[in-house]
Amino acid sequence: MSRPLTAVHDGELTHWQARLMEMAASADTGDGAHDASHLERVWRAAGTLLDAHTEADRLVVLAACHLHDLVNLPKHHPDRAQASRLAAERATRLLTDAGFPADRLDAVAHAIEAHSFSAGIAPRTIEASIVQDADRLDALGAVGLARLYYTAGRMGSALAHATDPLAHGRELDDRAYALDHIEAKLAALPATMRTETGARVARERLDWLRAFRDAFVREWGEGGPSHHAPMF
Repeated sequence: MSRPLTAVHDGELTHWQARLMEMAASADTGDGAHDASHLERVWRAAGTLLDAHTEADRLVVLAACHLHDLVNLPKHHPDRAQASRLAAERATRLLTDAGFPADRLDAVAHAIEAHSFSAGIAPRTIEASIVQDADRLDALGAVGLARLYYTAGRMGSALAHATDPLAHGRELDDRAYALDHIEAKLAALPATMRTETGARVARERLDWLRAFRDAFVREWGEGGPSHHAPMF
């Protein structure tokens, strides 16, 4: 994929960020785990990664961070793996109509397509790598934990398995038990990071999640909630 030839100035970024926020707002589905705050956190995380990759096109990353969830299908939806492709197509149409630089459209579309874990698309550019890392970082740490339980509540999942919360004697099932999601999916994210900074932050946030899991299990009880609680 060819590199954009025009330089990006701060004023251009500010102009387009306002436009991009409007585009994203038009697609708000009411999903609190993928709302405007999520988009802003992904962009902030991307900014940290951009500091270590000054060769990356900031305008491409900005656009992809704000538009990557234009099509957001529930985790259990049969077409979930197609959501990022559909989002890229919609973003291209919106950006074209808005007069976004044509030489950056393909790069934005690829970054949006490749951000999704479900899609399984390998990033071919540093911009796509940054957007993918930034989006995955928001699934880890304290905010990631809040998003995990918010989504689990929407799906009707239990907090944890009643008698085997750490899955010592069963298969992990994060659709049935929210706590399982930490080891079933989130624990794999640090190894998928494309940037050194992303990998470091991901490991730190995973350590925090595992510390939470251990504290949760101590309170929950390894054998599950007691059926013989003391009477007061």
